[in-house]
Amino acid sequence: QVQLVESGGGLVQTGDSLRLSCAASLRTFSGYTMGWFRQAPGKEREFVASISMTRATYYTDSVKGRFTISRDNAKNTVYLQMNSLKPEDTAVYYCTADRFTTERTMGAPRGRSLEVWGQGTLVTVSS
Repeated sequence: QVQLVESGGGLVQTGDSLRLSCAASLRTFSGYTMGWFRQAPGKEREFVASISMTRATYYTDSVKGRFTISRDNAKNTVYLQMNSLKPEDTAVYYCTADRFTTERTMGAPRGRSLEVWGQGTLVTVSS
């Protein structure tokens, strides 16, 4: 069964750090572009970061310099290191995987859903 399982969310204070993990049960994990999206209360889900098979990365402007996405193909896991967290980073964070997108296009509008989604992990940043 293909699935993604996120972990690492929690309640932190402004300026703190968290590392999210996403464990993937994908037969060819290394062949997927992996990414993170987030959805804040009352808002639409938005792109956060992505990483390609070759480890090229791409970030939304609001997290550049604070968040780092990485992957460990031996462990079938993708990470999101989040530093200098702000209250506006509060959201449910979702991991996603897709074989037919690049790191630059994962966040772009498309006529189909990305192939695999996790259930999400909640990050709450208090002020």
